[in-house]
Amino acid sequence: MIKNTTMQVEKTNTHIVDWLKTYAENAKVNGFVIGISGGVDSAVTSTLCAQTGLQVLCVEMPIHQAHSHVTRGREHIEQLKNRFPNVTSIEADLTSVFESFKKIVPDNVETDKLHLSLANTRARLRMTTLYYFAGIYGLLVAGTGNKVEDFGVGFFTKYGDGGVDLSPIADLMKSEVYLLGSYLKTPDSILKASPSDGLFGDERTDEEQLGASYDELEWAMNQDESGKSANDFSGREKTVFEIYKRLNTINQHKMKAIPVCLIPTN
Repeated sequence: MIKNTTMQVEKTNTHIVDWLKTYAENAKVNGFVIGISGGVDSAVTSTLCAQTGLQVLCVEMPIHQAHSHVTRGREHIEQLKNRFPNVTSIEADLTSVFESFKKIVPDNVETDKLHLSLANTRARLRMTTLYYFAGIYGLLVAGTGNKVEDFGVGFFTKYGDGGVDLSPIADLMKSEVYLLGSYLKTPDSILKASPSDGLFGDERTDEEQLGASYDELEWAMNQDESGKSANDFSGREKTVFEIYKRLNTINQHKMKAIPVCLIPTN
């Protein structure tokens, strides 16, 4: 389970920035808005957007956020604003909105389902906020999902962090995002932090939620795409492959287009 090290980082950087700029110019918008989480995906995405020279608005949207996530996000934003004059930032503390929402919906449900539903609610409140700013300033909402999250295990919230206008890094594995992040001088505090979606207000990591690391899931995704099955592996590899296949199967509804009931013409 070896990290991908074959990506041509400089060329990849240039390609994505050119793609972003062309897309924005064709869409006749002013630039991009990105939610900053304190993680590597949003740090890399916002830096790529900043390189276009177009307007970039970084938005902090804490909801009972873990302190470490907040400090990492602010460190990145300050670094980015010092490097790029086209970058601005704003904080929209959604904690009170989230608490108001909780008061008007029933909570007498199974604990695990309640916690997961509320976690997804956080992501959807943030999506709504990003589109608010996008509408005001004529910006596109830039997605921060990577390939293994968006097309492998579906580790995102439908109509939450999955609700975006374009996805600059969705064809990059997590290991490739880290390579690009290092090239883009992302703060070490972010590069060294354990990945976390931050949707539960604590320090739990993505690996704890998924049951496998991103390196392992990338390996499983590559094996699956090459036609392998769980019977081809044993031990930890078999366990990881089964985790990947289970998540890939149950989250297909996030990765496929919305089913439409087509009415026969006759």
